[in-house]
Amino acid sequence: MYAFSYHRATTVADAKKAFSSANDAKFLAGGQTLLPTMKARLASPSDLIDLMHVQGFAGISVDTLAVTIGAGTTHATVHQSKDVSAAIPALSALAGGIGDPAVRHRGTIGGSLANNDPAADYPAAALGLGATIKTDNREIRADDFFTGMFSTALEEGEIITAVMFPRPKRAAYMKFPNPASRYALTGVFVAETAHGPRVAVTGAGSCVFRVTAMEQALAKSFKADAIAAIKVPAAGLNTDLHATAEYRAHLITVMAKRAVALID
Repeated sequence: MYAFSYHRATTVADAKKAFSSANDAKFLAGGQTLLPTMKARLASPSDLIDLMHVQGFAGISVDTLAVTIGAGTTHATVHQSKDVSAAIPALSALAGGIGDPAVRHRGTIGGSLANNDPAADYPAAALGLGATIKTDNREIRADDFFTGMFSTALEEGEIITAVMFPRPKRAAYMKFPNPASRYALTGVFVAETAHGPRVAVTGAGSCVFRVTAMEQALAKSFKADAIAAIKVPAAGLNTDLHATAEYRAHLITVMAKRAVALID
C-alpha cells in the first residue's frame, strides 16, 4: 500500500473541503473494495476521507410510502432491521446475502452503490424498486444513476447521503452466487410497484439493467409461467472463468422465475 493522508470528516462540509483541497482524494465508507485495491497497489489516492463519522450518515427511516436508508448504514444493519424486514422483506433478504459476516458488518449501502460493481446486489434492488439516490446536492433516479461498469452519474466529489426505496406491493430477489465471494454470477430483483412490474439484473452484464420484455409480460400476468419463455440475448453479457455469457443469459430467466414464484 502506498502512503496517503487520512482525514476523518464529521460533516459533509468537512468531507467536501478535504476532497477539494487534495490532489487525488477518495471517499472512504466501508472500504470493502477500496482498501483491498489499495493493498494490492492497484490504486494510490493521495488522501482518504473517512465518511463513517459524518453526522447522520447512517440510519433507517420507514413511512407508509418508502424506506430511506442513510448511505453509511451497513449491510448487516439493513438485514437486521425489523422495520426494513416488515416494509420490504426482499431488501432485508438481499442485504443478508451480501458477502460474509465481516463484509456485511463493514460494507455500506452508499459505498456499494457509488462503486457500482457489476456483480453487486444493491444496484439490483435500487433499479428494481425504482429507488432515488440522494446526494449532498441533488436526487438521482436509479434509472439514471447506473451508467456503466464501476460508473455512475455521480459528479467528481459528490457524496451519496441516503437512498429512498419506494415500498412495493411485493418483491423478491434471487441470485446464483459465486460460492467463494458471494457476488452474483447472476441476480434478478423483481418488484410489483405502484407503476408496474420492474425486473433488474445484476452480475450478468457490465452494469445492472432492466428486462423490459419480462416487465411487460408480468404486467399482464404476475406469474412465473408468464416469463418462462423469455430469453435474454447472450450478446454483450459477461464471460469469465466462472460462467459464459450464454449460461448467464440462461440464469436470468431461471432466477427471474424463482423470484416471481416466491411472491406470486
